[in-house]
Amino acid sequence: MLRAPGAAALAFWGMVGRFPIAMRSLSCLMLISAVTRSLADAGTVAAAMLVSQGVASPVLGRLADRLSQRRVLLTACLAHGAGMTLLVVSILLEAPLWLLILAAVATGCASVSFTSFMRARWASMADRGLLRTAYALESMLDETIFLLGPLLVTLLATAVHPAAGLIACAVLTTTGSIAVALHRRSEPVSEPAPGRGPRRAISVAGVRVLMVAYAGMGFLLGAVDVTLIAFAQERSASGLAGVFLSLTAVGSLSAGVVYGAVDWKLSQARLLSITTSALTLGVVPLAFADSPLAMAFLAVVAGVAISPGLIAGSTLLESLAPKGSLSEGFSWLTSAGALGIALGTAVGGRLADPGGFEQAAWAAVGGGLLAMGLSLVGQPALLRTGPAPEPAPETAV
Repeated sequence: MLRAPGAAALAFWGMVGRFPIAMRSLSCLMLISAVTRSLADAGTVAAAMLVSQGVASPVLGRLADRLSQRRVLLTACLAHGAGMTLLVVSILLEAPLWLLILAAVATGCASVSFTSFMRARWASMADRGLLRTAYALESMLDETIFLLGPLLVTLLATAVHPAAGLIACAVLTTTGSIAVALHRRSEPVSEPAPGRGPRRAISVAGVRVLMVAYAGMGFLLGAVDVTLIAFAQERSASGLAGVFLSLTAVGSLSAGVVYGAVDWKLSQARLLSITTSALTLGVVPLAFADSPLAMAFLAVVAGVAISPGLIAGSTLLESLAPKGSLSEGFSWLTSAGALGIALGTAVGGRLADPGGFEQAAWAAVGGGLLAMGLSLVGQPALLRTGPAPEPAPETAV
């Protein structure tokens, strides 16, 4: 796939552009806590950025489908750079909290869902037989980003300057956005119906089913993160939390390589049910871990079905979304997953605080059951490989 003209460049610059996904929140937390010594303020500002990004992503995706990704990427990266500059300066000047929140919201609203845009570009560029492979590559790159991003932020904040992480995010976003915007070979082409814009992705029942399933998977992932952190803290070995989290990414990355290489004969809807079931079953043993070594092994197991589930969902969306609405459709999935992660983290934290890591693990199982149930009950909608055709208008005789 990467031997196709322009494919390697698209993969590289797409990775550069979305590296900040794994860096923004942590960079924000580290800079604000270093300047103000207030973790509460840091968490509030980081949350404001994440929520605003989740709300704005589908809007930016819709604009990209109607106006072209190139225009949206170039405009948004300028607005994002301005918002990030305002945020960094406001933090360093110890501005009031309301101004920090305002700058964070502006930055979040100008942060396009790079993952969604890239998947739409692969759908436009890759042969249909290689599309699953392209989505597997994207999932592997995502896992690599979440392995390396936090390490890069920590290095920049401690060895260079507390603000270096956010500055790096602005540079990477701007560079990646411009490079991908100028990659004309992969630019998705909108094909709206005469006299109106393309049909909205969220109007398709199968897309809505996928959104809820993604929210369930996100809830599971957020609660699993809390489970691993709480387990490490209960064993008085907080440093192991990062090791456990990295091991889930190792499991996901390894499984993504295998899943993307296999030519599956089952439908993508069936594969989504199988992968969400495996994901749910994979987190059950976390509640029974009795030693750091056992938890390390179980963390790998818990991560095995993550990439396959996301690959199946991405491939399925490409067949469900109306023509000219892929960027919007992928943005809806990204926002649903992000909301699920936020809720899973919050619920898992509240349960783990008084009840221990086991309670957070069972919360993760609950999120997995939601994703698995929706993927099973929603099979009729998911098996419909495109929006139902609209009836032709009657003509008067």
